[in-house]
Amino acid sequence: MNLKQMVGIEAATHVKSGMVVGLGTGSTAYYMVEEVGRRIKEEGLNIVGVTTSKATEAQALALGIPLKSIDDVTHVDLTIDGADEISADFQGIKGGGAALLFEKIVATYSNKNIWIVDESKLVVKLGQFPLPVEVIPYGSTQLLNLFATKEMAPTLRRKENGDIVKTDSQNYIIDLQLDQIDSPKELGTWLSSLPGVVEHGLFLDVVNTVIVGRENGPETIQVNH
Repeated sequence: MNLKQMVGIEAATHVKSGMVVGLGTGSTAYYMVEEVGRRIKEEGLNIVGVTTSKATEAQALALGIPLKSIDDVTHVDLTIDGADEISADFQGIKGGGAALLFEKIVATYSNKNIWIVDESKLVVKLGQFPLPVEVIPYGSTQLLNLFATKEMAPTLRRKENGDIVKTDSQNYIIDLQLDQIDSPKELGTWLSSLPGVVEHGLFLDVVNTVIVGRENGPETIQVNH
C-alpha cells in the first residue's frame, strides 16, 4: 500500500453515516473516495457526497455514492481533500489539479476540513510549489504581464500537447513560482483584489485535521487556528 492510499483509507474512517461529505480531488483524494464507495457497498454507510470537480463526480457516481450539489445542501459536515503544500503553521497551497475554485467553495461551507498528504508535502514555508491562480480568459494576458512585472515568474498552465488547461468553469490557471511566501494572507488579499482573478490556491486558516502518510503509518495532527 502506498502512502497516498494509506492516508486515503485512514481519512475515510472519519466519515460517519448521516454526514454530508465533501469529496476532494486529486491522486490522494482518489483513494479516499474509493474507500467511501467500498464502505457504502460493504458496510451500509449512508452519506451524501458533494464533489469538488467533474473528475471526482464521475468517480463517485461509478462507485454508487449518492451526490448533491453544494447548492442543494444546507452545509457540509466534513470535507476530505489533498493539498500540494502544507506549511509549518498549517496553511496550504492547493490547485495542482486545477480544481481550486470548487475545492475552496466546498471547504468554506464545511464544518470540518481534513487534508490528506504524504510527508513530502510538508514544508516550513509555502512557495516551492507553484501557486495556482484561476483567472477568466478575458484579460488573462494582462494579468500574466502584471505578475511578470512583480517578478512572480508566471506561466499559463498548458497540457502536454500545448493546449491551454481549462478548469471545470472554463477558466485559465496562471501558476506563480514564488519560491517562498512570507506573507500569505497579504498575498491572498492582493490576488483577490485583481479584476479577472476568480480564485487563488492559498487555503488559509481552513484545515482542522491533517493526516500525513509516513513510512511507519499515518500520523493524524489536530490543528488549532
